[in-house]
Amino acid sequence: MLRGTVHALVGENGAGKSTLMKILYGMQRPDEGTITLDGTKADLHTPADAIRLGIGMVHQHFMLADNLTVLENIVLGAEQLHGIGGKARAKIVELSDAYGLGVRPDLLVEDLGVADRQRVEILKVLYRGARTLILDEPTAVLVPQEVEALFANLRELKSEGLTIIFISHKLGEVLSVADAITVIRRGTTVGDADPKSVTVKQLAELMVGSELPSPETRESTVTTDVLLTVEGLTLSDSGVESIANSSGRLFIEEAEARDARRLLDDVSLTIHKGEILGIAGVEGNGQSELVEAIMGMRTPDAGVITLDGADITTTPTRKRREDGIGYIPEDRHRHGLLLEGTLWENRILGHVTEKPNSRGALLDLTAARRDTERIVKEYDVRTPGIEVTAASLSGGNQQKLIVGREMSHLPKLLIAAHPTRGVDVGAQAQIWDQIRQARREGLAVLLISADLDELIGLSDTLRVMYRGRLVADADPATITPEELGSAMTGAASGRLEHTDAEGEDR
Repeated sequence: MLRGTVHALVGENGAGKSTLMKILYGMQRPDEGTITLDGTKADLHTPADAIRLGIGMVHQHFMLADNLTVLENIVLGAEQLHGIGGKARAKIVELSDAYGLGVRPDLLVEDLGVADRQRVEILKVLYRGARTLILDEPTAVLVPQEVEALFANLRELKSEGLTIIFISHKLGEVLSVADAITVIRRGTTVGDADPKSVTVKQLAELMVGSELPSPETRESTVTTDVLLTVEGLTLSDSGVESIANSSGRLFIEEAEARDARRLLDDVSLTIHKGEILGIAGVEGNGQSELVEAIMGMRTPDAGVITLDGADITTTPTRKRREDGIGYIPEDRHRHGLLLEGTLWENRILGHVTEKPNSRGALLDLTAARRDTERIVKEYDVRTPGIEVTAASLSGGNQQKLIVGREMSHLPKLLIAAHPTRGVDVGAQAQIWDQIRQARREGLAVLLISADLDELIGLSDTLRVMYRGRLVADADPATITPEELGSAMTGAASGRLEHTDAEGEDR
């Protein structure tokens, strides 16, 4: 790996990418082998050793304390560099402005969306003076304009002599940013690829032995039967707000002019049986709050939610689950799994009162274990057994376990927030197939995703969310990712029409 380059590491879920990076970052000790940094053998016992040698890692699942501010998270463990006061604040602002990260030091991390948390993680690494950056799935939460901005930052970093290890399942992005590519499979390097000569198809076949899947759904299964209606949903909050600027990157500003802001502003939507409604939007514009309101995790200020003809606006979350709402959360670690629980214990989560997990008033642990074995087999969850903890699985295999759990209860409505985030091309295809099959059988789906190809390919209907409002509609058959990404920044509203280079409607 050469200094001043972007070196991509690709492989299927469970191939060993994260394990290798944990070793490089001092989080895990290898059984054998050596690591050489700038010609000198590096003995990495802890992350502190890695940081001291200029290695920084931005994890796929962020390592931030929600109850601390951005400044406190960044300086935590690095107080000796610039203290914890004005000097540290000035350094953070300087780095944030220099790399266009738009981070504000005084905000609580718990008030930030996923995309903003990622920027805090990147800034935390730069603050510690890293010269080798490990980025694990850094574009998973970004729209096309933000990806381009990130890549511009990466090119600037490497021009200053920094080395970047780039882990991603988005092979098109890998080819556009990487100077070299290493492919690993089941813990072994299977080859290197030149991004100037290899194709996405060839890279996918090298990774998993199959072609790159497509999310495209050709046949329509939308019925006239309404499954979910949301009418005039409004939700207010106080504090901070995330606003998308014209380049598509989020910046944070304090809501000084108002005591409260509207997280959701008069949101209305309808989903029919057999329909996938896709919501596009830069993260932090109300998608999470919409999901939490439908799930019963937040109480709206106004509005009505109806599921299959029944008003569920004030119905408890557990009852909504029992009535047929499946939920794939955007952050599987925070909202989808008990990481220290076994796989069979995680299979029960959210469905404690339902078969096969319970029989009457008692849990049926034998049946739950048996059904977990079925999910592991049917959804190809790579694990030595169901007694291991969820934390021991790779991110993609954790996701497959969640999808298997939710689909196993034959939901009427599936709320799928980033259902294929962090999974390989093979697992992507499997999850898409499961959603398509259930859709054919009448499942209604609310799909939220940062992968615009996934949104366009799977959705029957597309709507754009901006600052808590549904501001635009788009036809998935004609809209392009670039046009959709532009609308997500607030640049368009109403009915989006695809136009050619001369501006004529197609």
